Amino acid sequence: MFPAVPDRALLELGRTEGGPDTLDLLVRDQDTRRLLVLRAVLDAAQSADHSVCTPEEKDRVREDWAMLGEADREAGGAAADEQGTGTGPSTGPAERGWSGGRAPSPVSPSRALLFQPLTGPWARSVLRGLDAEGSGPPDEPRARRLRRDLAHLSAMAAVAAARAGLTFTTRLTARAGVLTLPSLGALHTATPGDVPVDVVAAGANRMTLRQADAPDVTIHLESGTGAWSGALAWTPAHALPGLMPSAPAMPLDDLDPYRAVTDGPRYGNLSGPVALDDAARKRWLQAWSGTAAALRSGGAQRLAEAVALLRCLVPLAMPPDRGSGQGSCSATRRDAFGALLSSTPSDPVTFAATVVHELQHAKLAALGRLLPLHRAGSEARYFAPWRSDPRPYDGLLQGTYSHLAMASFFQRRALITRRQERERAWAQHARYHAQVGAALPALVGSPDLTTPGRRFVDEMAAAYEHLGEYPAPRGHTARAEAYVKAARTLWTQRHDALLRAD
Repeated sequence: MFPAVPDRALLELGRTEGGPDTLDLLVRDQDTRRLLVLRAVLDAAQSADHSVCTPEEKDRVREDWAMLGEADREAGGAAADEQGTGTGPSTGPAERGWSGGRAPSPVSPSRALLFQPLTGPWARSVLRGLDAEGSGPPDEPRARRLRRDLAHLSAMAAVAAARAGLTFTTRLTARAGVLTLPSLGALHTATPGDVPVDVVAAGANRMTLRQADAPDVTIHLESGTGAWSGALAWTPAHALPGLMPSAPAMPLDDLDPYRAVTDGPRYGNLSGPVALDDAARKRWLQAWSGTAAALRSGGAQRLAEAVALLRCLVPLAMPPDRGSGQGSCSATRRDAFGALLSSTPSDPVTFAATVVHELQHAKLAALGRLLPLHRAGSEARYFAPWRSDPRPYDGLLQGTYSHLAMASFFQRRALITRRQERERAWAQHARYHAQVGAALPALVGSPDLTTPGRRFVDEMAAAYEHLGEYPAPRGHTARAEAYVKAARTLWTQRHDALLRAD
């Protein structure tokens, strides 16, 4: 049973904000759902037909699950005892709901891995591969993909066990010549294809990776993210400093095989994931180093929500220049809560705005999993000033919500920054504010809102009105309104038949 959403939390989120308890509610609910999805992976594997998942594969899944459970108990201490001592990670009291402001329970290595954002896309891929009824008899490409997906579970279990200090020997399988050990790094095997690699862990945060016809590779685990080795075949995972001195390092994940977005209309314009070289990592570090200050300049809650919700950064290739002077793209994923996908940031302020924009999508998607805000269908029929195509109601809600946060972010920056930066911030605020004003009537007037959805959207409208107490200079406001008017005119011309049908 999932937690109810306190009225205070609903109103905070409606203002695009969220105090510590509210953000904690979203995080804990997402973590609980992750554990349930992973349990579904175990159950689906055990119940799958032998033509889909062989008896040997089922045995290995059980072994991996048991290893995760042992690592959970070994490193979790009292938290593990409270949450149960079954054969794998359980959904105990610390994961079942809102903490009401209590300090979080210790997170064991197995849970830290399972809660990593990109474990979500992996689990989705496994369940899709195991769904013989929905996908038909397995063909060879699908069977090969499922074998690789199940091999990744073995890699996760080995990493969790090593981080917990367990002694073990196990055999893993590299995919396409690369063995990725989540949060540690990747081994490039001496031969291509799917290659067996023996792993020996003897405690002391050290693992030895052995493959035929190649020297052993010994890696030394760092706390948090990464493992170092003198072997050229090893590529360590990288991380950026925490947003705040007390915050953990931020993984910059350019290794995980599940970081690519392969489906969904929202991701049609995204570039693909990219492996970073030293120069690219330096550019990321330069932008990231100023992001915390830029977030704080747009409101203290912007930095707080980034610290609470953001768990990893996934670098994307720079997209083609679309005539704006520099190409950029970013996204979040419903199945990878806490991950932010982005091309290389151009500067801290731009990246801070990206973080604000994308985290609103993450917050609203997480809230939508807790309670329905509307019952509107998927028909694309609404005008959104930031899009040339009609939007479904949910898409309009998502876009308006993120734009409302952006209007607030840039208004706060405009009120405190120096003149040159102030004018840029006012221009950005004016455009976002005008866009939200054009979209809100359709949201507020919808008969498909639920009772919580009505309160949520009304709070959005109140936050929009509150922004009007500190308006942008008249010139910026006039240009923004003219922009929205031109966008509406062009949209109407393109979609006049749709309007007549309404």
